[in-house]
Amino acid sequence: MGRLFCFRNIAVVPSFLLIAVLVIAAAMAVGSAGHALLHKRDPRAQFSWLLTCLLVPVIGPMFYWGFGINRVETRARQWQARGLFSRGRLLEAHQRSVAELRDSHPDMEEPMLALLQLSRRVTGKPLLTHNCVELLHNGDDAYPAMISAIDAAKNYVFLMSYLFVGDIAGRAIAEALVRAGARGVDVRVLVDGIGSHVGRKHIRKHLEGKPGVRLEHFLPLRLGRRMFLLNLRNHRKILIVDGKKGFTGGINIAGDNLHSSKPKHPIQDLHFAMEGPIVHTLEEVFSEDWCFRVGKDTWPETPPVVAAGNALCRGIKDGPNEDFETLQWILIGALACSRESVRILTPYFIPSRELVSALRAAVLRGVSVQIILPIESNLPVVDWACNAMLPEIIDHGIQVFRQPAPFSHSKLIVIDDFYLNVGSANLDPRSLRLNFEFNVEIYDPELAKTLSEHHQEVLAKSTLVKAEELRGRSLAIRLRNSAAKLLSPYL
Repeated sequence: MGRLFCFRNIAVVPSFLLIAVLVIAAAMAVGSAGHALLHKRDPRAQFSWLLTCLLVPVIGPMFYWGFGINRVETRARQWQARGLFSRGRLLEAHQRSVAELRDSHPDMEEPMLALLQLSRRVTGKPLLTHNCVELLHNGDDAYPAMISAIDAAKNYVFLMSYLFVGDIAGRAIAEALVRAGARGVDVRVLVDGIGSHVGRKHIRKHLEGKPGVRLEHFLPLRLGRRMFLLNLRNHRKILIVDGKKGFTGGINIAGDNLHSSKPKHPIQDLHFAMEGPIVHTLEEVFSEDWCFRVGKDTWPETPPVVAAGNALCRGIKDGPNEDFETLQWILIGALACSRESVRILTPYFIPSRELVSALRAAVLRGVSVQIILPIESNLPVVDWACNAMLPEIIDHGIQVFRQPAPFSHSKLIVIDDFYLNVGSANLDPRSLRLNFEFNVEIYDPELAKTLSEHHQEVLAKSTLVKAEELRGRSLAIRLRNSAAKLLSPYL
């Protein structure tokens, strides 16, 4: 009897464990499915995540919490509390900007005025007058200009980047930041919690512990309530110096962008130096992200707005903390306003159905739509997904070109040689739904002409993609591309 009792106890204990595991797994599945049902806006995403959570025990819910959460609250909007623009001043600034744009371009059509109204309502920001925007090619132009601005800093330097690699390019900028901190300048650096780990050479050892320099990681990989937000990355690239000089665009801080150093895998990119009121918008974005990371903080006094040029600019802040897909709405509105030409440069092209429809509608109205992609990007799976989508895009008259190496990471949209949209965002779901991004829409005929010419120069050495070429590929390649397309919402 004693032996039987012992054996029975031994048999009972595992059964209790098994029941406990099953209950926990069921709770995870039901709880995760309920969260997806409540928070996913797209019915297709709701349905796919419901199936994943309910039919794939444990792994499905874990995958959902790791990659399916695409919303986050950033409550620390400190800059707005400091009162850069009240609602009344915002409307006044917008009306003044529109009047000035109309005076300088009396032949401007009504659709473009409608776009101004759309952008103001979507972003909540006015179109700012009297800015100066300078185009910078690659790290060879951008890094020296950034270092020069940092070396001239007297009060503060705020830097935010997705990648900040401790190589030849990163070390040079880090040394300038350390020099500024040693002079008593308030230096704050914010890098992405995952992007900062790309590459072997981390910038941490060059900045941490240096006088006057504070280094923080946005959504770092660590245990805690934010550990499930690993799919949400800060892709913004912003530098502000004393509230007077700003830089933004697509360039990360890495030696591959510095062509003079002859990197093994060179990257082409565009960046922009800015002066004028738009710099305060850059500072607003940095302050919000910094406060999200560290909480309430003190800030140096911001200097008054100073006129610097003739460009009209509006910052477009997009990310999973916004109420809607800000940048996508503006791009769709801009495409709807196009009358003659749409010129696009992007390294990754996996457009949403809404963007595809807007591009098709533009072509059907007689607008010339030309999109330039790299012949091969640094992300093969993204290329495969893109190739799966291209036939239906090309069939409707949109021209797609492939640019030869070196890899181009440039992001640029020029509409009717008048409207510009530049910044950190790519035309893919990650940028338009998951990442924290920052773009700027610009009304500046001279800069638009320069960037249109740049697009045409790239076009001249690029090759037109033909639908029959894509459809003529082997069945195995087409199946691979279509499988990659299934992952497109999270690439």
